[in-house]
Amino acid sequence: MDGKEYALMGLSNGTAFIDISDPVNPVYLGKLPTHTTSSEWRDIKVYQNHAFIVSEAFDHGMQVFDLTRLRSVASPPETFTEDAHYDGFGNAHNIVINETEPFAYGVGTNTFAGGAHFVDISDPLNPVAAGGYSADFYTHDAQVITYAGPDTEHVGKEIYIGSNEDQVVVVDVSTKSNPMGLSITSYSNTGYTHQGWFTEDHKYFIIGDELDEVFFGFNTRFIILDMTDLDDPQFFFEYFGTTAASDHNLYVRGDKLYMANYRGGMRVYDISDIENQNITEIGYFDTWPANNNVGASVGDPGAWNVYPFFGSDNIIISNYSDDGGFFLVKDETLLSTTEVNSANFGLLPNPASDTFTITSKEDTINSVAIFDISGKKIFEEDTLNVQSKDIDISHFAGGMYLVRLNEKQTVKLIKR
Repeated sequence: MDGKEYALMGLSNGTAFIDISDPVNPVYLGKLPTHTTSSEWRDIKVYQNHAFIVSEAFDHGMQVFDLTRLRSVASPPETFTEDAHYDGFGNAHNIVINETEPFAYGVGTNTFAGGAHFVDISDPLNPVAAGGYSADFYTHDAQVITYAGPDTEHVGKEIYIGSNEDQVVVVDVSTKSNPMGLSITSYSNTGYTHQGWFTEDHKYFIIGDELDEVFFGFNTRFIILDMTDLDDPQFFFEYFGTTAASDHNLYVRGDKLYMANYRGGMRVYDISDIENQNITEIGYFDTWPANNNVGASVGDPGAWNVYPFFGSDNIIISNYSDDGGFFLVKDETLLSTTEVNSANFGLLPNPASDTFTITSKEDTINSVAIFDISGKKIFEEDTLNVQSKDIDISHFAGGMYLVRLNEKQTVKLIKR
C-alpha cells in the first residue's frame, strides 16, 4: 500500500486508471485496452493488489492487471498490457468478488446457463476454474459475502445473493464443488431485477429494479427484503423516491445508501431507521441536469454506477458515454465547517504549531479524524473513550485542516 487512491473506470474499449489521491487534480495514468472488441458493458473488481476485468465483448474472458504497476507510471498516460488472462468463459456481464475470500464469480457468462462461474484467484496471475452454479439460470449481478447476520444457521458461510432478472436467489457457495441453493424470492411489479446490496448487519437486502419505473410509471423504487431467515426471505417494504428517474446500481456504506439513478444522478439515502421502514433522501449530485425523466436502456444518459467506499470518503460517479463520464465528489456533510459546540469540546491552541489538545466537558471523545483541505484523511484514531486527547501535528505541512470528532462534528484547525 502506498497511501494513494485510484479510480478504475470501465470504458467501451478498455479500462482507465486514474490517480485520485489529490482529488482536485486527478491524474489519468493510462488505459488497459479491451482483450477483444469494444462493448457497452465492462465490469471491474479488485482482490488484494489485482484488478479483474470482464466484458460483454465476444471472447473477452477475464483480464488480470497488477495494480502495483500504477505506482511507477513515469509518463502518463500509458497504454498497459494485461498481466494474466482467464478464458474459461467468453463474455460476462459482471464480475463479483468477496474480498475476504480468494474467489471471483463471473455472472451473466456463456457458461453455467448464465449463472455464477467460480474462479480461484488465490494466485492472481494463474486463475483456475473452480466450478459454478446453474440451477437458477441467468444472474445479472450479485453480491457475495461472508455472512454475519441474524440467521445463525449460516453465520460464517460464504453466501451468494443473485439478482436474476425477475427474482432474488440465495446460494451457499462455501463449498465450490457443491453449492447449495437456499431460497428464491419474487416481488410484485417486477420490471428487471437488476442489482442489490445487503445492509451492513446483513439483516436486509435492498433491491434495485431497473425497469419498474418504465413499465409501471411510478417514481424511483427500491425493494427491501427481510433476510432474517436466508432460507425464507420476506418482503419487508418498498421505498419510492423523489423523481421518475430509473435506478441502476446501489451500494450501502454504514447508514447510507448510495444509488446511481440514471438521469437523477447519484442519490443518497439515510437508512439508519430501516428497521422501522423509514428511509429518507438526504442528498444528491445531479450528473444529468437536463431532466430527471424515466428511462433505462443502452445509451440512456445519466449515472450508471457509483463507488462510495474510499477511505477518504470521496465518491466516484460514472455517467454513460460522453455525458460527463467521470465525476469525483464529496459528501459535504462529512467535512462541513460547522464549528464544534464550545460548551462540549475545546481545541487549543488554534492555530497550532506542533501539538494541539482536544478536551471535552460532557461528551466522551471516542474518535478523531483529520482531513487535509482536499478531503484526504491523514490521521485517525478511534475507540478512545477519553475526555482529553493530545495530537502531534509537527509533521503536517502548514495550512488548514478539518478535525472530525465522534464522526459527527467538525472544526477547522490551522497549522502554522
